[in-house]
Amino acid sequence: MAVLDTFSLAGKVSVVTGANRGIGRALSLTLAEAGSDVVLLVRNLEAAAPVLAEITELGAQAVAVAADVTEPDSVVSAAAEIVEQFGRVDVLVNNAGACIHRPALDVPIDEFELVMNVNVTGVWNCAQAFGRHMVAAGSGAIVNIGSISAFIVNRPQWQPAYNASKAAVHQLTRSLAAEWAPHGVRVNAVAPGYTRTEMAPVDDPQFKARWIDDAPMQRAADPTELGPAVVFLASQASSFVTGEVLVLDGGYSLY
Repeated sequence: MAVLDTFSLAGKVSVVTGANRGIGRALSLTLAEAGSDVVLLVRNLEAAAPVLAEITELGAQAVAVAADVTEPDSVVSAAAEIVEQFGRVDVLVNNAGACIHRPALDVPIDEFELVMNVNVTGVWNCAQAFGRHMVAAGSGAIVNIGSISAFIVNRPQWQPAYNASKAAVHQLTRSLAAEWAPHGVRVNAVAPGYTRTEMAPVDDPQFKARWIDDAPMQRAADPTELGPAVVFLASQASSFVTGEVLVLDGGYSLY
């Protein structure tokens, strides 16, 4: 196989959680550009319409399926529906996430649980439900969206629950990779730095001095810049890579 052909996802079926906006939207479009059909696993089906249209314009098949990643039964049902419709799932991108900025002593338990449920339990629910089908098929690739917040403590804002949740995602990635490698399923993660999305006010003066100006590249990432790395980890280009966390932060975590 020619080297560029190993990056192709032609004929594959990819599922992306939290795909209606931001990083999830960008990754869905990139996977479609690489040739994959794409399933948007979202809570709000109506909000998925613009992304579905964009994917269709690229020539890929696209559907949206409703699920709450924090509810195991919801995810299991969605996985069964997708496999019934497409026959299989080749790639899962666990992107759905939540973040709340608040000092540790002021974090109420419901906020802590919300962040952990979406960011950790949601990844677990989806990895287990879709991983079951992949293991049965003897192949598959899972890409979890982690964060440099698993390695650093962000400033000036405090976000202890988010930081802990992303560290858990990275270790869960390694654990699943070790367990499922003999079954032909690879599990990796990407750890983005500050990325220009609705969740990250990168241009806000109170954050810019630390988030952007302190970084070697002195800019935020565009969500589209994360796509090629996810395609690499989802495709045969990374056929001998599993259990890794690929950092994409413009050098931020060097300091």
